[in-house]
Amino acid sequence: MKIFHIIFVLIFCSLSAQKTIPLDTLKLKEAKDMLADDYGNLYIYKNKDFSFTKYDSLGKQIGKMMLTVPYKVQTVQNPLSVPLFSENAQEMKFVDQNLNEIQRVDFKQKFGFIKMAYAEDLQQLWLLDESSKRLIQYNFRNENTINSYPFDACFDDLTDLLVYENKVYILTKKHIRVYTLKFEKIFEAEIENGKRFRRENEFILMITNNSIFKYVPEKEMVKIFEDPEAQIVDKNTLSYFEIKVNNLYLYNLEKNKETKQPAEPDPKIKDTEQDVERSTGKAIEPDSPEGKLEKKTQEIESENPSGSSLQKLINYSTEVQAAEV
Repeated sequence: MKIFHIIFVLIFCSLSAQKTIPLDTLKLKEAKDMLADDYGNLYIYKNKDFSFTKYDSLGKQIGKMMLTVPYKVQTVQNPLSVPLFSENAQEMKFVDQNLNEIQRVDFKQKFGFIKMAYAEDLQQLWLLDESSKRLIQYNFRNENTINSYPFDACFDDLTDLLVYENKVYILTKKHIRVYTLKFEKIFEAEIENGKRFRRENEFILMITNNSIFKYVPEKEMVKIFEDPEAQIVDKNTLSYFEIKVNNLYLYNLEKNKETKQPAEPDPKIKDTEQDVERSTGKAIEPDSPEGKLEKKTQEIESENPSGSSLQKLINYSTEVQAAEV
């Protein structure tokens, strides 16, 4: 039984290591943005050629769009209807799970100049009209303006907009601001390289180049993930994702920690490693099953230090158990 305990610990340690997602480095080299849905699919937007590509969790391409002007991908939380906004084209596109266009909303004929748009659901949009200085609630299904609010905010360096429960969230590269629909500011904080919002039920998250924050209503922004070396970060409901040195990494969520530092080992892994040291630190008889296993382990590792040695070790332990019987 002790043999299998040691093998179990070795397997646990190998599975607890940082996971690298198999995506070709060339596909990530010029990525401007990266998003992940709850099915493990990855979406890469490149500003160089305005391409938007979707891959599954194994790196297989599912769909690709070649856009003619820059677009901002709002969210991929609903893979069946992904909204993309273009300030240049003054329009909002919706694409399906294969990145085929399913609807286009043209703002040029009905509004002034839309600086930012937010798709609240499959019927309503919130539009920041820079020319009229108004926030517009618009039903694009029946092409009807529901409400219009005076909103004389600064639109410089605007990167994202979100409206939830009568609160207006404005994100720029250097600030996050929260207003009521009456244009009353209720929160403001400085940030660096603000990119976009993400709403998870009642929680509002804010994503920068290398960190993710959670908004505590009218109080503060709490950092829940950070890696200073990352180029791009994102999350879904199960994991954090990051692009670092043109490689894509995944980290499982740790619900008991407010701040996740990817470079630090998981405490569970530390405990497991200590258990291995304690279990292997005792004197072992050379002719005992444990002694034979240790000797065989050293032989396998000297022959082949790669991951296949673990499988050989398991096979050998099975033979030892059979011989004892």
